[in-house]
Amino acid sequence: MNPVQRQSYGRTRRRRSHHALEGALPTVCPVSGNPKMHHRACKESGYVRPGLRISVPKLGIGINKD
Repeated sequence: MNPVQRQSYGRTRRRRSHHALEGALPTVCPVSGNPKMHHRACKESGYVRPGLRISVPKLGIGINKD
């Protein structure tokens, strides 16, 4: 069944006003204290989650900068 009247542009825009995307908020790495995104490796320490640290020397992730 079709709608009786077309929904106005303003009403459509008001409905969509809550659909805006929000920016992702970083958390603090427990090892280095630097901000890091969820489910990502920390650039400095290589920490991902408890029991998992990675090291990628080519990208500079998880290597000592002495």
